[in-house]
Amino acid sequence: MIDVSSAVRDATVDRLRRAGCVWAEDEARLLLEAADSRQNLAALVDRRVAGEPLEYLLGWAEFCGERIVVVPGVFVPRARTALLVSAAVAVTGPGARVVELCCGSGALTRALARRLRAPRLLAAADVDPAAVACARRNLAELAVPVRTGDLFEALPGAWRGSLDLVVANAPYVPSAALDLLPAESRRYEAPVALDGGPDGLAVLRRLAEDAACWLAPGGNLVVEVGESQVDPLAAVLRAAGLIPTTVRNESLGATAMTARRLADMAGSGLEN
Repeated sequence: MIDVSSAVRDATVDRLRRAGCVWAEDEARLLLEAADSRQNLAALVDRRVAGEPLEYLLGWAEFCGERIVVVPGVFVPRARTALLVSAAVAVTGPGARVVELCCGSGALTRALARRLRAPRLLAAADVDPAAVACARRNLAELAVPVRTGDLFEALPGAWRGSLDLVVANAPYVPSAALDLLPAESRRYEAPVALDGGPDGLAVLRRLAEDAACWLAPGGNLVVEVGESQVDPLAAVLRAAGLIPTTVRNESLGATAMTARRLADMAGSGLEN
């Protein structure tokens, strides 16, 4: 953190406030801590005023008490996604075999590592190579391999039918609604992390349809979803032989769904 006068601090807060930063005082403090010179501070403030996400400027985001490395273009973990963590913990027992798909920065795996009892963190995966590289940095100390690939295609076939928990913060914004996202998201984050197709369920539908083949009996898929998407996704999950449950948190403005594979899928028409 550089040593600056109160006048410089006040001027920084004022610039951020006038640019529309709601938490201008907090952002100014964080930028001051991140800067190694006055020139660097000025450059960081200029980039923030131009709309670049604060997390990219700092190089990290706070999520569930963890400091998660984020780099430009990689999806920034949101506070509301903490609901996915609590929902996953609620349905997962000790020693669970865990995989995170659509992992982005790997934030969910980092958070679950501290909250699940003796988890077996098998892998994280993402289709975006930039996200994979970022997740590898965040998960290196946990020795969790991060694979590049599209959903379950990234996993070894030998894992089919053996996973206790698959958690994914998959993209679920309808394509037509992308322009309604905050400028920070639509201008700086990778579209592949946001765009859920025409109804927002393109990726979640594929996850749901394939999950039963990869989950162990009694295992769970846990995903984030939009409030209006609960009923259509629940129908897809039921058709796949999974039992869906909706979890909501009004204070976070978040909705998650858990979907358990039946212990005995005989007669479901699904192959294991």
